[in-house]
Amino acid sequence: MNERRLKELIRDKKYVTLKRELEDMNPVDVAELLESLDVHTALLIFRMLPKDLAVDVFAHFSVEQQRELIGLVTDKELKHIIDELFFDDMIDILEEVPANIVKKILIHAKEDERNLINQFLKYPPESAGSIMTIEYVDLKKAMTVREALAHIKETGLDKETVYTCYVTDKNRKLEGIVSLRKLVISDEDLLIEDIMDRDVIYVHTHDDQETVAGIFKRYGFLALPVVDKEGRLTGIITVDDIMDVIDQEATEDFQKMAAMSPTEEKYLDASIFSLAKHRVVWLLVLMISATFTGGIIRKFEGLLQSVVVLTAFIPMLMDTGGNSGSQSSTLIIRGIALGEIELKDARKVVLKELGISIVVGAVLAVVNFFRIYLFDNVGVLISLTVSLTLFITVVISKVIGGILPMIAKKINIDPAIMAGPLITTIVDALSLIVYFSIASWLLNI
Repeated sequence: MNERRLKELIRDKKYVTLKRELEDMNPVDVAELLESLDVHTALLIFRMLPKDLAVDVFAHFSVEQQRELIGLVTDKELKHIIDELFFDDMIDILEEVPANIVKKILIHAKEDERNLINQFLKYPPESAGSIMTIEYVDLKKAMTVREALAHIKETGLDKETVYTCYVTDKNRKLEGIVSLRKLVISDEDLLIEDIMDRDVIYVHTHDDQETVAGIFKRYGFLALPVVDKEGRLTGIITVDDIMDVIDQEATEDFQKMAAMSPTEEKYLDASIFSLAKHRVVWLLVLMISATFTGGIIRKFEGLLQSVVVLTAFIPMLMDTGGNSGSQSSTLIIRGIALGEIELKDARKVVLKELGISIVVGAVLAVVNFFRIYLFDNVGVLISLTVSLTLFITVVISKVIGGILPMIAKKINIDPAIMAGPLITTIVDALSLIVYFSIASWLLNI
């Protein structure tokens, strides 16, 4: 079903047909369709859905849609949704909605569940604890395989995943893991401690979610256990949650690399003033820092008046320098984000970027020399001045573009900040200093 078909059925009031067609669809697609409707119509259709499907659809609504529906549904409907949602999905909702809605949701939660919710909401934002779920299968090492499988059958329906089971002691300390596959193919009389894997990779509740994403990527996990500082199993993080984190982190990096403050608002849903607020601060910083460039030009004003033609090549030199630096910084930032480049690789990065810049700079300088000399008729010395400056600028900008993200990582600043706009501003100033210094030397002015 597409949006046009949905609206036709609503217009013709063919609700039975609509309900039947929605029941055959994936909850993700149903949520996307309902988000295209006004909230009251969406609520009408939402109430027609079977209860299990309605809960899955609700989990895939945007935060804004969830917030609006919570304000409109009855307490009975809200209680059913809260009871049926996976715990981590409920926490995600509570972290986004206003305090009055949080209060409304907590009223319908059981006392032990309320305590858990309050505990989860106290974890630092973007930490492993804030994105984990408590819905996992835990086993005891004294169980037999037969007992373990019976336990999974009994409790697994309410768990987010049963593919990996976690072995804990009486104090909930994590002792090992065992896969469902291993349980199924093992002799039923074997003990769990005989087949479990004791070499467990885990994260702590306060580890950054970006660190967690790196572990998922490195090992290809479907789920990852989370322990507290005493080593007790607190929850697990599933691959679907970490995919959201990876998407969020990548979006933040792109926004920072474009000199914008990170925001999770969707572009079309955000107001003009909200978008402007996230852009104007960095633009002001870059604009003010660009005054250094103007100061350099004013300092060499006499040189420019003597050889006016030098002015014509300033934009080309600045653009090439900025572009060269952006190429290097983008690759290094992405390499750091993916874990391919570490701080210990700083020397290798500098040497590699130096080699690349010499090759690239030489090619650009030679081509530029003949272009200026043959087509612009400015003479050998001017052509040599511009081309030599171009070569040095490319070398400097690529080395700076490679090393600045490493420095940012060293001092615990997001390397994405050291991207195109900032690199360009720095390189602009340096390229002008080099340009005018070489011109003064070669032209004897």
